[in-house]
Amino acid sequence: MAAPLARLVLLLALGRPLISGAQATEGAAAAPHRRFEYKYSFKGPHLVQADGTVPFWVHTGNAIPSADQIRITTSLKSQKGSVWTKTKSMFEYWEVEVTFRVTGRGRIGADGLAVWFTEEQGLEGPVFGAADKWNGVGIFFDSFDNDAKKNNPGVIVVGNNGKLLYDHQNDGSTQALASCQRDFRNKPYPVRVKITYYQKILTVLINNGFTPDKEDYEFCAKVEDMVLPSQGYFGISAATGGLADDHDVLSFLTFQLTEPGKEAPTPDAEIPQKDKEKYQEEFEHFQQELDKKKEEFQKEHPDVQGQPGKLFELFFTADDVFETVSDRELRQIFEGQNRIHLEIKQLNRQLDMILDEQRKYVSAVTEEIAKRGAGFPGQQGQVSQQEIEAVVKTQEEVIRQVKEIRSSVTDALRSISGGQHAGSAGAYETTQHFNDIKEHLHVVKRDIEHLVQRNMPSNEKQKCPELPPFPSCLSTVHFFIFVAVQTVLFIGYVMYRSQQEAAAKKFF
Repeated sequence: MAAPLARLVLLLALGRPLISGAQATEGAAAAPHRRFEYKYSFKGPHLVQADGTVPFWVHTGNAIPSADQIRITTSLKSQKGSVWTKTKSMFEYWEVEVTFRVTGRGRIGADGLAVWFTEEQGLEGPVFGAADKWNGVGIFFDSFDNDAKKNNPGVIVVGNNGKLLYDHQNDGSTQALASCQRDFRNKPYPVRVKITYYQKILTVLINNGFTPDKEDYEFCAKVEDMVLPSQGYFGISAATGGLADDHDVLSFLTFQLTEPGKEAPTPDAEIPQKDKEKYQEEFEHFQQELDKKKEEFQKEHPDVQGQPGKLFELFFTADDVFETVSDRELRQIFEGQNRIHLEIKQLNRQLDMILDEQRKYVSAVTEEIAKRGAGFPGQQGQVSQQEIEAVVKTQEEVIRQVKEIRSSVTDALRSISGGQHAGSAGAYETTQHFNDIKEHLHVVKRDIEHLVQRNMPSNEKQKCPELPPFPSCLSTVHFFIFVAVQTVLFIGYVMYRSQQEAAAKKFF
């Protein structure tokens, strides 16, 4: 039983990369030219100047710049702060990478953090510390659940033409162009978000801070046909309310995107000659300071010249080189939890792909209902419309079941993240969570089998109505068989991985 199941899982896994590889090749062929823009970026160390300002940026409110980060708000009630670029961007398409931490002692935080691209600077206001009625886009990392729908923390993309007031009571859900539910508070590593605006498509990718891999991004939201101002200010703001978190921004990196075939502007063409001379003078000054420090060190330590071993012993002790038994055990536990997290995230991605396919199918059927209602009135159109509505309802039921699987996996992921510092007891709790996931998957499997049996006709096979635009039509029975096979393969994969993880935990 295990060998055929493993082969089926392998075939399913091999079927996916063929499409992904073609998409990757097509995306690589149309990849834009990417150039770093230092005047619209900041990053530590040595972030601030001697007068406490950040080069090319202005900070307002309760924002506090330091050597390696900018604390937008402290964990005090009713705080507001923001940082904005001093000059407008001169390029149409762009990409920003923001690294931040949101930490607090409470189980629930408030209010949240926002990344902005607006026509004018929103230095201070009621929307996460920035001004309302902005012309541009805001990507909100909302920590507090104002509408009591239990969908926070979450990421919300809200556009504005300069006339709309932000809907605080509903957490912007009535104005959201796209959103995703992600927990970005109190993570072991900084959270990273990549926001890309290219060819009127806004894409948001997020690294949720569970791994040290900086490029471990996952899809969050996408908005198509989005028109933004050709020139604008970049900014980041935060606010606290009755509850409070520390909102720290470690870096804000901006890149200009140029379409393939267009000539990318040279960096030297945009730097005035006076600035070039200033930067060259500063470089020579730093070089002289470095040479002076080297000479002072050689005078103070003449015995370590030409002997790297002594220089190493001078700065490092045995405790820095060798780890203790407890440190090694903690490291092994953390690595095991990290591997579990990666596997669960891979399952989450597969569930996202299944949900996208189901949504596409439902939208196609819905469009067909509208076409047939307009082109074929009468009794025949009414009968076929009822059949299609039955298929749509069944698809919605399947989507609901898959969403329940995703919520179960998300709950397990949160439990794992909460137990990363709990030692061996956390490993036992992780096993219990995987057993709970297995039980939920069994329930979903039975429900889907009941759905398939209920929708299978007893006497003859139902056929889709023949439509002139389409050469053929997929029958309902074939579709449910495909869904059932995919679900069984997914359940078998989860059971197989849980057995592997249970065997691996014997070594801890």
